[in-house]
Amino acid sequence: MLGLLGLRIFEATSADIADLGEAHGHRVLRVCGKGTKIVLVPLPPAVGRAIDRAVSYRVRGPILLNTRGARMDRHAATRRLRHLAEAAGIQIARAHPHILRHTLVTTMLDGGADLRVQIAARHADPRTTMRHYGPAGTWTAIRTTSWPPTCLRHLTQPGHCR
Repeated sequence: MLGLLGLRIFEATSADIADLGEAHGHRVLRVCGKGTKIVLVPLPPAVGRAIDRAVSYRVRGPILLNTRGARMDRHAATRRLRHLAEAAGIQIARAHPHILRHTLVTTMLDGGADLRVQIAARHADPRTTMRHYGPAGTWTAIRTTSWPPTCLRHLTQPGHCR
């Protein structure tokens, strides 16, 4: 949810099963972002499968649960991310959930996307995207702290979602 949708950690942890739906023939997640801005985020198949595994047979409540069965908070998400990185053999100093959001944006920019990437990042103004990620070719500092894009597939593999 973080690396492939670009969600902020509070957006992912506050998502409920009731926020899942369908719009125009696509599975979507209703996200309440900064400033209580509501958006429908389309779910790629891999994210949909991961959410289905996380939800299992539950019909209500939070999508993401901690090890005690309560709503996951940002601290539990950080611990889970570090555990997943270690299990996948990814060596990164200070892994944190926001690094996955950075990875989505930098991967899109590296792939040739223009500043309309701000739509995926839900930045209200292109200046926000530029301030965080810089003009083309200048976000090397961010790239060195981002999650390796080739490793995102490990997060959607069976057995990695609780």
